[in-house]
Amino acid sequence: MEYNDQIRNRLKRLEGQLKGVIRMIDEGKDCKEVVTQLSASRSAIDRAIGLIVSTNLVYCMSDEQQLQDKNKEALIKEAVDLLVKSR
Repeated sequence: MEYNDQIRNRLKRLEGQLKGVIRMIDEGKDCKEVVTQLSASRSAIDRAIGLIVSTNLVYCMSDEQQLQDKNKEALIKEAVDLLVKSR
């Protein structure tokens, strides 16, 4: 699977968010502020995982070789299992 610019940009924003959290810790910011930013980062990770899994599922469903090797239900189950495992 190829990862497109949308996924790459999302992860770069997340990288910046995490660097910001580290900077907040270094500056001794309030616990509530740090946890709020970490929570936002976790949400961004969850959205990135969802995007990657859904993009991969679309790719697999359109790939004739994949469809010959597995049936559609198995591919969907595999995608759902990935999402569940990520939580």
